[in-house]
Amino acid sequence: MSNSSNYFNEKSTSRFDFGVYRNPTAKKAGSNMLTISTRATEGQQYSVGTTTISMTIKEAQALQNFLNSSLTAGDSTNV
Repeated sequence: MSNSSNYFNEKSTSRFDFGVYRNPTAKKAGSNMLTISTRATEGQQYSVGTTTISMTIKEAQALQNFLNSSLTAGDSTNV
C-alpha cells in the first residue's frame, strides 16, 4: 500500500526559513522541493533583503550527506 498524502514541513530560525514540500504522486518539476529563505532583519550584517534557494529532494539529500560528513559531532573546529 503506497502513501499518497502530501508532506509539508517548515522550520524557522531568526535568520532563515526552511521548507520541505513533497507530493509522492506528482510527476511535474517543482513538486518535491526544499527551500531555504533568508529573513530580512534590520541591523544584521548578514541579511540583505530576502533570498530563496530552491532545490529538488535529490539535491537536498546530496546537501544533507555533505553536511553530515562535514559537520561531525567530534569535530572540534570552531567557525
